[in-house]
Amino acid sequence: MDKIDWNQLRAFLETAETGSLSAAARKLGLTQPTLSRQVAAIEQRMGVTLFERVGKAMALTPTGLDLLEHARAMGAAAEALGVAATSQSQTVGGVVSVSATDMVAFYLLAPLVRQLHEQEPRITIEVISSDAMSDLLRREADIAIRHVKPEQPELIARLIRQAEANFYASEDWVKTHGHPRSAEEAAHLPFVGADRSGHFLNYMRQHGLPLSEANFSCYSDHTVAHWALVRQGMGIGAMMDEIARETPGMVRVLDDVPPVIFPIWLVTHRELRTSRRIRVVFEGLAQGLSEGN
Repeated sequence: MDKIDWNQLRAFLETAETGSLSAAARKLGLTQPTLSRQVAAIEQRMGVTLFERVGKAMALTPTGLDLLEHARAMGAAAEALGVAATSQSQTVGGVVSVSATDMVAFYLLAPLVRQLHEQEPRITIEVISSDAMSDLLRREADIAIRHVKPEQPELIARLIRQAEANFYASEDWVKTHGHPRSAEEAAHLPFVGADRSGHFLNYMRQHGLPLSEANFSCYSDHTVAHWALVRQGMGIGAMMDEIARETPGMVRVLDDVPPVIFPIWLVTHRELRTSRRIRVVFEGLAQGLSEGN
């Protein structure tokens, strides 16, 4: 025998409980002909007769009576499963993992985690700090803070805001090199590079800075290490304004150069629609990150 169709089994159970096709159809929100077809289908699938018509009523056969308790047990199990699923989706307790770059995790995400913990102490947030992009479809994280819009249609993404980054140097560096304001002044000054492949250099040139490899005193593609080198006076570096403001001893330079504009996206998977704890964290992060400008 093939696997029993749950809709057919439910039709049998409700018909047995109510004793009437019309009453069972009303309870299940079906038409009477549809319910009658489902009862006939389960009888054919099982190869037994479950009901006998007694006037307008449906009376169980001895075989139907034997199977009724099994159907009731399956119905109770299905109801318990539904209650458990609803409880899981509505609870505000549990773990929610959030992925962000090291700099965003350290400077922006950490205070938001504290705020969320004060508001929802039963939610535990796992911070995944990495400059690599977490794969949400593989559930490496529940929520990710990104600077590029995801291409996967299965993900849910919200553009939080357009952030700005400007150019900064340490106070000691400014004392030694002065306070450059224009792109032309930057041509012979040291910078901290992000990579040796030429991508960062090309980006700086496209941004209007006439730099060459000779301008880079050192390199690091790790955001925290890159910023640490700028703080140590190794050269000029670009940084989000709210992070730079939270870093003592830093001075904005190249004031006449336009800021670097980049988006902040909040991304999650489809469980956002059914998991209350993920939804609470997502909305809390969205509000907190939108207030950063």
